[in-house]
Amino acid sequence: MTPREPPAPLDDEPAEPTLLPEPVTPRSPSAPTPRRELERSDALSRYMAQLRDHAPIPREEEHGLALRWVEEKDVEAARRLVLANLRLVVKIAMEYRRSWTNVLDLIQEGNLGLMQAVQRFDPYQGVKLSSYAAYWIRAYILKYLLDNIRLVRLGTTRAQRKLFFRLNKEKRELERLGIEVEPRLIAERLDVTEDDVLDMEQRLGQSDLSFDAPVREDEGSATFGDFIASRTPSSEESVADEELRRVFLQKVEQFATTLDERDRRIIEERILAEEPKTLQEMGDEFGITRERVRQLEARVVSRLREFLKKNLVDFEYYAPGRD
Repeated sequence: MTPREPPAPLDDEPAEPTLLPEPVTPRSPSAPTPRRELERSDALSRYMAQLRDHAPIPREEEHGLALRWVEEKDVEAARRLVLANLRLVVKIAMEYRRSWTNVLDLIQEGNLGLMQAVQRFDPYQGVKLSSYAAYWIRAYILKYLLDNIRLVRLGTTRAQRKLFFRLNKEKRELERLGIEVEPRLIAERLDVTEDDVLDMEQRLGQSDLSFDAPVREDEGSATFGDFIASRTPSSEESVADEELRRVFLQKVEQFATTLDERDRRIIEERILAEEPKTLQEMGDEFGITRERVRQLEARVVSRLREFLKKNLVDFEYYAPGRD
């Protein structure tokens, strides 16, 4: 029998557990200082000292507590299971201490993963809780690193997440085998595209850059954000578009005066209307088939095109579609 596998750790946001531990320490995202490093060291030492009172428990006791939690929803039993495995969280968190300056942040995330594991643990599978919980602890820690290691999020797709954690490892493995490291080889080994590899190498090789950072060190220098194209049209473009639209509608109204009543209604209710009537609705009003309305509309549009080509500058910008 095998335990229930946890879901893919990095594809979805981890579920929020309800068994909350006592808070460890508040997170501090600012740059570390010697004093802060000392405070963190002291906080970690105090936390480790507290763990001396929560030693791992025997397998039989663990199984009994798990049964009480599953069958009776005994919160105290679940709490004891969590406390007995806090050292496991520290052990796993220490594996990633080079990736994050504050190990307590990783421990806190790992504790959340541990509680999620306790909630989902099935004692009838014959597997130790620690073996099952390791998956959840590691998943929460990795998800935290992925979300916070940069100001701009990395790993927003499955391929990027795989590269984020395994790119450098695969490079070292290829170098160990005496093989020249190429993006194509890494892409094949990790089952991603070569463009994904190149994109992640570029992201990891550069630090985050603020849009407000000056391009040069000169006082009053332009910022990088000044060179980002705006997605909204400029005031000049808006005025020009509005003027062209006004002239276009004026010419269409002029064209409509040359049409009979039926063709003019087709122009107004099919071509210019914000909510055009259907061919069937127009056919019912005229007492003709929808196919006949379509033919009439095509004829009117063709005549309108010829009129605008002769009377409107920039006609192609506003030309009605042929469909």
